[in-house]
Amino acid sequence: MEPLPLSSYRRPVRPLKAYKHFRKLIANKEDTAQVYHIVEALSGNSLVKCYNEFITTPEGKQRYQERRYLPPLLDDHDSLMQMPAGSFGRSYVEFMQREGLTAQGLVDELSQYKDDTDNPMGEDLLWYAERRRDTHDMLHVLTGYGRDALGEATVLAFTHSQHRDPGIIFIAYGAALEIKKSAPKGAPVIKCIREGRRLGKEAAKIINQDIMALLPLPLEEVREQLGIKRPETYHLIHQMMRDHGIDPYEVVGAQAA
Repeated sequence: MEPLPLSSYRRPVRPLKAYKHFRKLIANKEDTAQVYHIVEALSGNSLVKCYNEFITTPEGKQRYQERRYLPPLLDDHDSLMQMPAGSFGRSYVEFMQREGLTAQGLVDELSQYKDDTDNPMGEDLLWYAERRRDTHDMLHVLTGYGRDALGEATVLAFTHSQHRDPGIIFIAYGAALEIKKSAPKGAPVIKCIREGRRLGKEAAKIINQDIMALLPLPLEEVREQLGIKRPETYHLIHQMMRDHGIDPYEVVGAQAA
């Protein structure tokens, strides 16, 4: 069955609500539910627009026909660890285990904040939104951005160029302003966010890809295939922080977004 475009739907845009949840995210960067609330408050009709563009591409149509639900596949760590050393799949598992994350964990955390009114456009839009959610953590592996404050902010900047959600870029720049307060003088934090946006724009759309086919391939080959370049400014800032005795993973009291 061919996917059909969805009618435009615009959520009410609530910037004050977004700012309130952003302050909570700054207080605890692990409180990822705040990201959901910020995006919900600012997204307008961006999700529907991106879905309609997605289903016009050959890759998007193929992913729609397959309708794979990624979390159980990505959480089969035993199978993924059988892939060659240096493969995308094995690198993904090593990252998730090192960070204490699971794909299902993110599903469970966000699901408690949703109800039926969160998906007025039906199952197709829900599937697309879930695919965006389920590919987030692998972006850290593909881009090389860590889960430090700057890495989280910049991977969101990369994501914004892929999906153009206003809430995502709001978080990225808001977090950058917080990070600048603790970063060494002259550290190009805003430039880092802009670089992330540029790299995301230059790269192939990750959500369009056959993720399971990419996982056995060497990570560097996948990056080259998708056009994902090394984030030079991010690594430069990390070095500047270390030169000044600052642990990048402790910036903003280890509570940055």
